[in-house]
Amino acid sequence: MTSKFRTIEISNKEFESDNLRFITIKTPNLKGRGDICVYIPSVRLAPNTPLVILLHGVYGSAWIWSQKAGVHRTAERMITEKEIQPMVIAMPSDGLWGDGSAYLPHSSYNFEKWIAEDVITAVKEVVEEITDDSKIFIGGLSMGGYGALRLGAKYPNVFSGFSGHSSITDLPQMSLFVEEELENYKQESAKEESVFEIIKKNKDHIAPFRFDCGKNDELIEHNRKLHQELVDENIIHVYEEFSGKHEWPYWEEHVKDSLLFFDTL
Repeated sequence: MTSKFRTIEISNKEFESDNLRFITIKTPNLKGRGDICVYIPSVRLAPNTPLVILLHGVYGSAWIWSQKAGVHRTAERMITEKEIQPMVIAMPSDGLWGDGSAYLPHSSYNFEKWIAEDVITAVKEVVEEITDDSKIFIGGLSMGGYGALRLGAKYPNVFSGFSGHSSITDLPQMSLFVEEELENYKQESAKEESVFEIIKKNKDHIAPFRFDCGKNDELIEHNRKLHQELVDENIIHVYEEFSGKHEWPYWEEHVKDSLLFFDTL
């Protein structure tokens, strides 16, 4: 099969372990290469297997969901125990700009299309059971939650459901985490930077979605505000709060909620 990318490198199966595969592609959206870590269940996959894209937060990369939260082992256990149907999980880098790209188009790169287009195309080329008829879901934590909620709402023709954990909900909150100036991330319209505004704009078309936050998380009030704004607009969603802070033990535990949610859609 001819690749849609100029170059695509895929790990050799004899050296892979823990059901993880690694892909590096070159794309004009990044003006260079991007990495994707892919969890492929050990069970036999059916055609049109669902694909879940998990986005990382600031400071992270393609390896971090597996190596700091063990999400591949969580998913393998849930599939083996028949809590969820088999699904492939793609964990891309955000493009590795600064402390975090916010998954936005800026600085002459298109980190948004890298996720919404390139990652999906690459996984389809590498995993034959992921097809044009596979359902695509997107989730993430912190900056990745921002990316998941924003992109999930903006591309209703791509994503069949989306979920955020401890999510940034609007661009100014990036300043809590990154040293880069917010001016770098600015979009032509401030409404393009707001999760609520994009959801409201596309409310008649978006897929089911959920989000959660730890009660001791520095982003809790922002998540509560988003929840209330959605309630006021009569936009159906699931919002949950749990004990916990802005840290990996919380995300390791509650990524299960995303996988269970996607399994129902």
